Amino acid sequence: MNNSNALSKAKKREKKRQQVSFSLKRSRQLHILLIPGVLHYIIFRYFPMFGIAIAFKDYNLYAGFTGSPWVGWENFARVFSSPDFILLIRNTLLLGISTLFWNSIVAIFFALVINEVRHAGLKRMVQSISFFPSLLSVVVVCSMVMDFLSPTSGVLNQFLASIGLEKHYFMVDPKWFRTIYVTSEVWQKFGYNAIIYLAALSGISSDLFESAALDGCGRLRRIWHVTLPGLLPTICTMTILNAGSIFRIGADKVLLLYNPRTYEVADIFGTYVYRKGIYESSFSYASAAGLFESVVAFIIVFSMNKLSKRVTENSLW
Repeated sequence: MNNSNALSKAKKREKKRQQVSFSLKRSRQLHILLIPGVLHYIIFRYFPMFGIAIAFKDYNLYAGFTGSPWVGWENFARVFSSPDFILLIRNTLLLGISTLFWNSIVAIFFALVINEVRHAGLKRMVQSISFFPSLLSVVVVCSMVMDFLSPTSGVLNQFLASIGLEKHYFMVDPKWFRTIYVTSEVWQKFGYNAIIYLAALSGISSDLFESAALDGCGRLRRIWHVTLPGLLPTICTMTILNAGSIFRIGADKVLLLYNPRTYEVADIFGTYVYRKGIYESSFSYASAAGLFESVVAFIIVFSMNKLSKRVTENSLW
């Protein structure tokens, strides 16, 4: 009996090995294309994780990684007790939530509008124009924003002057920073994000729209009762994927747009880590702040996935 069971298990393992071997041979081109991406994540994502230990050390550049003394949670205590901590939490969440919300709303609305356009040439032209800003680098976009809002030659200030209003220094006014940042983000990315929603819309069966039309539903009611429910799984997936950006906002655009006069509303964890680590050479302190930022972003993504699964039954895992 034992011999027969062992033989049966051996046959199953051999069959499974053959199936895996056949699958690898059949999809070898796809696996070859996968190699650069895997290497990228190993070299630039996983390998640098060893540097997390700096957050638990009093890192000294001359003593090196192994020679620096271990201090445990001391750096995290300094981060949490810093007078800037609450300000960083507030600014990061406000910028992150605002950006995620408006990016999603505008992209979904734009996709719904484009989906209703019946003229193929006009549809392609509008899509191409909306997609173009996503090809621009962050530096170019920020330069365009600063030129547009320039107090001397900016288009907006020239318009204000033409109607008898005073020119305004938007870039140094803390009240305008979040609006400027979110607007530039939406303008740059809504065309790219809309492509994903348009792809999802193309997968909705036309029979559903025909049935709704026969039942007397107008265009708006078809959008509400057919299009949006069909788009809901994609909306949930995109929201979960982008949830981590609520707390891990890219510091590059903020660094290019902010200045000391807007620190009170613009300073986020990314810029704070950059300043502490690069300018002040507080490597351990900056690593602790960056690690805290990453952990919170992971918790947000995990929580959003759980919430989506419970509310809409759609989730990533």
